[in-house]
Amino acid sequence: MKLAGRVSQVTPSITLAIAAKAKAMKADGIDVCSFSAGEPDFDTPAHIKAAAQTALESGKTKYGPAAGEPKLREAIANKLKTDNGLDYKPENVIVTNGGKHSLFNLMLALIDAGDEVIIPAPYWLSYPEMVTLAGGTSVIVTTNASTGYKITPEMLRKAITPKTKLFVLNSPSNPTGMVYSPEEIKALAEVIVEADIFVVSDEIYEKILYDGAKHLTIGSLGEKIFAKTIISNGFAKAYSMTGWRIGYLAGPAELIKATITIQSHSTSNVCTFAQYGAIAALESSQDCVQEMLQAFTKRRKVMLEALNSIPGLSCSKPDGAFYLFPDISKTGLKSLDFSSALLEEHQVAVIPGVAFGADKNIRLSYATDMETIQKGMERLEKFVKARI
Repeated sequence: MKLAGRVSQVTPSITLAIAAKAKAMKADGIDVCSFSAGEPDFDTPAHIKAAAQTALESGKTKYGPAAGEPKLREAIANKLKTDNGLDYKPENVIVTNGGKHSLFNLMLALIDAGDEVIIPAPYWLSYPEMVTLAGGTSVIVTTNASTGYKITPEMLRKAITPKTKLFVLNSPSNPTGMVYSPEEIKALAEVIVEADIFVVSDEIYEKILYDGAKHLTIGSLGEKIFAKTIISNGFAKAYSMTGWRIGYLAGPAELIKATITIQSHSTSNVCTFAQYGAIAALESSQDCVQEMLQAFTKRRKVMLEALNSIPGLSCSKPDGAFYLFPDISKTGLKSLDFSSALLEEHQVAVIPGVAFGADKNIRLSYATDMETIQKGMERLEKFVKARI
């Protein structure tokens, strides 16, 4: 069978592949310490599940608007105004099948062949693949620990060409956990406005912050940057709703209308009764978010101290999300070889940094229990010491 050429241009998800292998090993009775999953290990809060169940029992099981349930679009617009200082109306919002789908819709609606999209590395591994599927060109700007794994205004300005259409900003970051300070966001906004390009701000981890870190939405800084800003977000991380597949995109009405057209011919509406759970997530108490954050804070401390105590590894302190991104270069191994050997020899699952454009690193998620963290760090130390 001759498949479409676009298929060969896209790399299968390494994160999903390793997570699947770890789950298969566990199913075979092998004691695996997995730090691969990018999802909270907590159950979805009870009041969110109850809202979805009530909607299900009351008959919210039919087709809905492709753009999302009106009440949810209104709740999202209200959230963006209250939490982020963004003056969006419901018509500026589309509800999508997860945050990933919101970005995919965006790329199809905005990017033409020949358009360039600037993506700082390390990056979430799906960004460049989506650009490729849309026919665009990814311009990867490599950052490192010296800049806190963050792009500087000078680096961004240097990467911009007449073909640049979009800049991808992810804060807090997957995979590094780094958070751009308000001052850094303001400096990037100046470059974006000056160059007259768009920015998509992926804010899926915005509620997971530590040590007083502040999240500033770039579009809130004034009318000019607001007009160039697109917001991608969702319910997966903050509310432990990964399997619910509810995300959203917010931005200029013309763009959102285009993504609705695309969605109407691809997936149609997001699961109707699940959207009522999302409404409850936004309109009810946020205590559930803080409870998860308290657990993540403790786990982050334990794992960070353990990693930095292992000779040959070094890890920057993240300000958000639930990932650590240690440098493994002193082991002499590339990230895929490191990750594969660690899983086979010591049954510890991590994600190779090459998937994120950083082959000298690995990503570990601390969205797991403390016992697994402690056991896994002991195994990791044995593995590394044998190679230093």
